[in-house]
Amino acid sequence: MAKLVTGPTRFTHPEWTTSNLTHYANAESERAAAERLVEESKRLSDETEKRTEKTQRDVNKKFEQRITDIKYWKKELDDKLNELATEIDSLTAFKARVEKALEATAEPLHIARGCLANREKRQAIDLVHDDVQKELIKEVETIEGVQALLRRTLEQASEQIRLNRKAKYQLEKDLKDKFGALSIDEYCANLRNNSAGLNMKDGVAKIEANSVSPEDWQDFSDANILKAERERQSSVELRSLIDGILQQTSNDMRKQCNEVNVAFNKRISETKDTKSKLEDHLNRIVKQIKEIEENISRLQKSIADKELPMKLSQTRLDTRQSRPNVELCRDPVQYRLIEEVHEIESSVEQLQARLAQTQDSLKGLIRNQLSLEEDIGIKANTLFIDEVECMGMRKSINIQNF
Repeated sequence: MAKLVTGPTRFTHPEWTTSNLTHYANAESERAAAERLVEESKRLSDETEKRTEKTQRDVNKKFEQRITDIKYWKKELDDKLNELATEIDSLTAFKARVEKALEATAEPLHIARGCLANREKRQAIDLVHDDVQKELIKEVETIEGVQALLRRTLEQASEQIRLNRKAKYQLEKDLKDKFGALSIDEYCANLRNNSAGLNMKDGVAKIEANSVSPEDWQDFSDANILKAERERQSSVELRSLIDGILQQTSNDMRKQCNEVNVAFNKRISETKDTKSKLEDHLNRIVKQIKEIEENISRLQKSIADKELPMKLSQTRLDTRQSRPNVELCRDPVQYRLIEEVHEIESSVEQLQARLAQTQDSLKGLIRNQLSLEEDIGIKANTLFIDEVECMGMRKSINIQNF
């Protein structure tokens, strides 16, 4: 009988059937899962595509809004910058007016001081602290006060211009940054998926540590604009103040200049009147001196005229002393001759006394003549100083509106 040969383990038919069914089930399950995965992947791709497109549209809208915001603030900054630049030019022009006004005070001050110096050359009694002197001193003080005020105003204008330029610089810097940001955002807003130059950039999806919030960004520009507006308003107010100061200082100087001129004219008229009266008195004195001199001559002649009668009387008396003996009589002739001598002596004494008085009077008149001539010379010197030198200089003063 032949031996039974055994092979590999045999499976039963049910096992075989079960195995096949299992493979079918596994394959179907895997296929179904794969099919679902394919469907889900399609759906996910569609969803992500739509989400990405939506996000890109939202980003583009955000870009549009951001660009609009930047343009808005850029315009605000531009407008304020133009206003401030115009104000800087205006204030600079006012500063130039102040500088010109300050320069214009130099000549009137020089002339006023020159008048004071010239009037120190007045002589004797005319070196008086009169109204002209007072008004000239007041004019010097007025002009020096105007100069001090204009210098302070000039410093204020310079400082305000500096503040204006500082605010202008901040606006320009902000505008420059806005322009750069606008260029960048407009470039980014115009980029599309098919644009050239697109690259992967690792680590860019982050918020920069030094970045600011939109509120801070807006507040920064708003603060720059408000600061610029404050400086512009301060500048406008300063220009108004400067305009008032220039008008007031010009009026003050012109008024005081007129006061000095009025005082000068009054003093010149007064000096001329006094000089005229002195000259009139001098003429009278000179005339009187001539009369006194003539009177002296008459008195001297009258005294001289008494010499011969005196000689005659004394000779007669002396000759009669030679009468002999009893003829030496005290007769009426003798008494009358003696009276004649006394009369002539008395007349001569009276004439000499009157001559002495007249000579004293002459000396007094001559002293007065010299005094009057000296005083007239002093008045002439004063008139030359006040009318020719001082008023000659003051004619060149022309105080215009600053």
